[in-house]
Amino acid sequence: MMFKIVILQRYYNLSDDTTEYAILDRLSFMWFLGLTISDTVPDAKTIWNFKNELTKGDMVNKLFKKLDNRLDKEGVIMHKGKMADATIVETPRQRNSREENEQIKTGEVPKEWKENPNKLRQKDVDAAWLKKNGETFYGYKDHIKADIKTKLITDYEVTPASVHDSEALENLVDKKEDQGQPFYADSAYRSEEIEQMLSKKNIESQIHEKGYRGTSI
Repeated sequence: MMFKIVILQRYYNLSDDTTEYAILDRLSFMWFLGLTISDTVPDAKTIWNFKNELTKGDMVNKLFKKLDNRLDKEGVIMHKGKMADATIVETPRQRNSREENEQIKTGEVPKEWKENPNKLRQKDVDAAWLKKNGETFYGYKDHIKADIKTKLITDYEVTPASVHDSEALENLVDKKEDQGQPFYADSAYRSEEIEQMLSKKNIESQIHEKGYRGTSI
């Protein structure tokens, strides 16, 4: 049941608190989880703790791989093509000194933080800054690959926000899963290197080309 709750969270992009409320509010969620109105619903803290235990045991990817295999076996994943995209996920901005930020960029943890575990727990040393379209963001990027027919995500990778969309693509593309299918993505993924990589894996590139003013389609 707890794993089904995680699936609902992923599918509807819900926080732990919102998930608790949605299970209490939606009969469709109760039905999916095998609960009745008289049953006790796991609260937000229980959901968080379950996911934390899965992470400790390195079980998240293994379980979702099993789910993907089951969906594939049942014919839910159509294999008529895949698509890739990346989304910025912002996190609370850090109030660090310029020197501390420089150390974080080089992979170092400031000495003062190491000596103060309570302070270190409040710092996010893996997130990164990104400037896009004149706006500044701090956080991570979710890189996903999805089935074009069902829109179900079949693979994903999380990186600091500063990592370019195209850098995570090779880790998402699988020769066995994706060969012989068209592969769609926006122009941020367009490069000679990626075109060659897809060709070697026998994947048909449908990545958009960047448009230029004064040229025809």
